[in-house]
Amino acid sequence: MVQENDYAKFLQVHEAQLLLSGVPQHFWQTLYIKLKNQVFDSSETFALLQLDYGDETRTCEDPLFILQVQCEEGIKHEDKRHVYLVDHAWTYRVTSARQQLLEMSNLLDRMCKMMGVENGTNEVRADQVCSLMWKYSQTYSLRNATSVEDGLPIWYIMDELGSAINHSNTPNFRAVPLFYSAEQLTYTVMFPIKDVEFGEQVTRDFVESISDETTRKAQLMPWIKSDFTDVDFTQIEPDELYFLEGHIEESLPKSSDYEIHISGKIKVFSEYNLVNQFLTDDRFEITEDESNADILWYTRHFKTYLELSETPNKYVNQFPFEYVLTVKDLLSIVCRRKSGNKTDSETMNTLPVWFPTTYNLKSELCKFISYYQHREKSHLDNYWICKPWNLARSLDTHITNNLDYIVRLSATGPKIAQKYINNPVLFNRECGRVKFDVRYVILLKSVAPLKAYIYNNFFLRFSNKPFEMADFDDYEKHFTVMNYSEEVVLHHLPCANFLEQWKEQYPDTPWKEVEQRILCMLREVLEAATSVAAPRGIAPCAQSRAVYAADIILSWDRSSENTDELYMQPKLLEINWTPDCKRACDYYPNFYNDIFACLFLNDESSESFTCL
Repeated sequence: MVQENDYAKFLQVHEAQLLLSGVPQHFWQTLYIKLKNQVFDSSETFALLQLDYGDETRTCEDPLFILQVQCEEGIKHEDKRHVYLVDHAWTYRVTSARQQLLEMSNLLDRMCKMMGVENGTNEVRADQVCSLMWKYSQTYSLRNATSVEDGLPIWYIMDELGSAINHSNTPNFRAVPLFYSAEQLTYTVMFPIKDVEFGEQVTRDFVESISDETTRKAQLMPWIKSDFTDVDFTQIEPDELYFLEGHIEESLPKSSDYEIHISGKIKVFSEYNLVNQFLTDDRFEITEDESNADILWYTRHFKTYLELSETPNKYVNQFPFEYVLTVKDLLSIVCRRKSGNKTDSETMNTLPVWFPTTYNLKSELCKFISYYQHREKSHLDNYWICKPWNLARSLDTHITNNLDYIVRLSATGPKIAQKYINNPVLFNRECGRVKFDVRYVILLKSVAPLKAYIYNNFFLRFSNKPFEMADFDDYEKHFTVMNYSEEVVLHHLPCANFLEQWKEQYPDTPWKEVEQRILCMLREVLEAATSVAAPRGIAPCAQSRAVYAADIILSWDRSSENTDELYMQPKLLEINWTPDCKRACDYYPNFYNDIFACLFLNDESSESFTCL
């Protein structure tokens, strides 16, 4: 018997999920009963069969198992009884997947049996499972997560029955995840979408939300291999609509050709605590009155520049459409303007040389697969770092040369695939030779004409373990962002100390020589970002001033004149909006005094800055 009050409460919590997942309403009550009573009765209706290929060679596309209808009367898709719960054999975060397999022998054995991995040590078998699991893994995200971390994709592999459901372009079942709040667990709900006869194989569409035939082929690559080398991998700059898609509309100021005059102390309204704490120059005054402030220093995005121009003697710490620099996929488009979308014929690296080859995994997936396959045929390194367009701190970031893995990541939200720097310049620490990156603070004062500076004291970030092209799930070996976790050590090294050690470690390469390349690169980026009109470029605004942080890594590249000669080539990784400046304030207490003097008082003669 179904208690109507209990069922009503179930619907109150789960109806939105059921509707969003497309579970037909006639299954809801049966599903509720099975969830409440933990009824897993699929074995009464289906048979799990292992295929024997005999003397034939099983290819990577051939399934090990199939699921077959075994009830003689078959299944009617309108019969409310035929909705089934599928348990999850393994739920994991990618960063800890391999470690879980090594620590849980029963899990490793189960995954090996499911995926047909037979021989080798536990380490070898775990590596094979991590390579094959993208054919079996599904994903979901918690929509009401209370933090960015909790909202990151969660991966899972269904039990043996669920994992035996193979792909078809004309499926007869669907399988969707459902979070059951009473147990705080996620199950898969499996139900028919057409009548299925006795003995018929159960199938589902692995890419059911995609209708475009070419895109479907690309998304199905983990299961059905296709040759994309006839696809032109040349990247073309998209139209204006692309730059507007997914962004809140911005208004433009009435005019950008006038000077701002403020008399007396300059009142600063700041949402950033460090500005309130470290801006001590007595020419400025912190105020909590936003409406009467002369400078608005926000940590939220500002969009209403037309309205701002109604109060012409007020500044804001942002420029219209500056997101063309700070959103990763748009930054890659901006940087390519400096090369005309050209590619080096020998290395296949796209130009300019200072920006790693980058593809948008949403709009350029087919081009990316083509490029990947061309590199593979040329026996070129094919490691990629995949990261979300708009997240920082290395969240949801993956390093791999596994094309199946990359293709599956494209379904977990907007991401770019960027060529991983496989030959970085390393720095000696007590633990060995580690990766490091350099952060330069950029001050943008004007777009037309372009007027920008860098803060001369740059900032260093280091990995904690010696670098090697292995163990890509080892965060402390391949990443440098260590200041957001209490579990890892942050290595502090101020700029001056770094320069002293640099002279000892690289006596033949003066830092000034490296820095000159960096400054030229940053100038080119800003030129590219301001060379075209909004929304494809940053718009001029007399009331705008901005501070960004450019993250740069050094790579050993081959000289175009002498291919045997290596030189240090700066590579731009990303540009950040409202960067975390805690270390800047800790190292240099006058950081914000200098920044504000340069941006708002035209004090540009300070030794703290270099004009780009």
